[in-house]
Amino acid sequence: MYSRHHRKARVVFGLFDVLLTALAFEAAYQSRQWLPFERIFYLTAPVAALLLGFAVVVWLLLGLWLKVYDRLDAGRPQVVIRDSFRQCFLGAVAVVIFQYLLRLDLSRPFLVLFAGYSWIFLSVFRLAASGITGVVRRELSAPHYVMVVGLGERARRLGETLERSRKYGVRLAGFVAEEPGAAPERIRLEGEHPVYPLSELRGLLRRQVIDEIIFAVDSRRLPEMEEMLVLCDEEGVRTRVAVDFFPHVNSEVYLDRLGATPLLTFAAAPHDEVRLLVKRSIDVMIAALGLLLLAPFLALIVVLIRLTSPGPAVFRQERCGLNGRRFTLYKFRSMVRNAEELKASLEALNLKNTAFKIRNDPRLTPLGRIMRKFSIDELPQLWNVLKGDMSLVGPRPAVPAEVERYSGWQRRRLRMRPGMTCLWALKGRDHMDFDTWMKMDMHYMDNWSLALDWKVLLLTVPKVLTGKGAY
Repeated sequence: MYSRHHRKARVVFGLFDVLLTALAFEAAYQSRQWLPFERIFYLTAPVAALLLGFAVVVWLLLGLWLKVYDRLDAGRPQVVIRDSFRQCFLGAVAVVIFQYLLRLDLSRPFLVLFAGYSWIFLSVFRLAASGITGVVRRELSAPHYVMVVGLGERARRLGETLERSRKYGVRLAGFVAEEPGAAPERIRLEGEHPVYPLSELRGLLRRQVIDEIIFAVDSRRLPEMEEMLVLCDEEGVRTRVAVDFFPHVNSEVYLDRLGATPLLTFAAAPHDEVRLLVKRSIDVMIAALGLLLLAPFLALIVVLIRLTSPGPAVFRQERCGLNGRRFTLYKFRSMVRNAEELKASLEALNLKNTAFKIRNDPRLTPLGRIMRKFSIDELPQLWNVLKGDMSLVGPRPAVPAEVERYSGWQRRRLRMRPGMTCLWALKGRDHMDFDTWMKMDMHYMDNWSLALDWKVLLLTVPKVLTGKGAY
């Protein structure tokens, strides 16, 4: 299935969520009206519209955040029911908070009915989603006819993939032999498909409906295909070139331009400038607000550090940032003043193979031990976020000495702005081994989205408040 079909599937599921959430809202309202309670429950039109609008937005955002729509095509029934319950339960909690802030005083039975109906409606629809969405896709869009140039193993694999995409409206129109001479009249995969000589391509484009052509030939033969590529361009037929011979396993491939020169680009880190700009804007707003609101608390911590241990209140250290840029990281000093000088004598106690971490570090001050447990010492990094050295979410910034010991694959984590919190901080913080840190950072980069950032931020709060996993 093309990646665009995944996007279309998410849109379809999202639209049905809107309809089913509205249906659940109305069903809950009507049911509450008929229940024999003494208290009469009534919503004015403006309040009902506001509440329904908020619920619809929350249900959609929760569906994206929990990645519900990505699992519906092939999800097991128990997974579908579980995901729907989580989405409706969290949505109901959000509605309760919303009505409390606006002092709407909603009926509790109405809220329970709304969440229950939503769960039932969404679960029933999603359990039948595979068949329904297949029909929707077929009915809302005309069949998409694709022809493959090439008869080799790569072309056959591509043909098999196109056959499996039939439920999404894709039709394999046949194959084109890239070389003149003996070629089979038909190729049998799951079904039989005609084979045409390359010389007939112009006529095929004029007498058959062909929406796009995929060239799946050896890369050394692409220059010989220039005339055919120009022909497709003249006819206005969408053309693709299979590029699975490129060894960039972690990269997203896209075409860019420098002036008039087309550039085939491989990006092994997030590159969407618009979403990265939104991420940066969120960082600035939250960091500025955090520094403003926490200013009295930060001042108190400074005073306590100075009163309980000689030395500066703020510890400065050089770290590696985006693409290896060096910057000064700020932390509240949680150790004795000469902690760096004592580090060499404690090397034998190190629990990590690259980073330096030891349990019950003797260099920690009594106040520093508390600050470390609840990550209070990290709060000055909000200033690093505001300056642009760091982000709220991202791989943790490493010291240059650690980076020098990185394996080749581990250096890719430098291709994203470092963060105050990250995925592995949620899974075990200091109890995880170094390679697992790195793999989870790569997983974050490969699956990055604004929704994932919010998920990490929200899950970090209870982790920090309980102090679990830190030492």
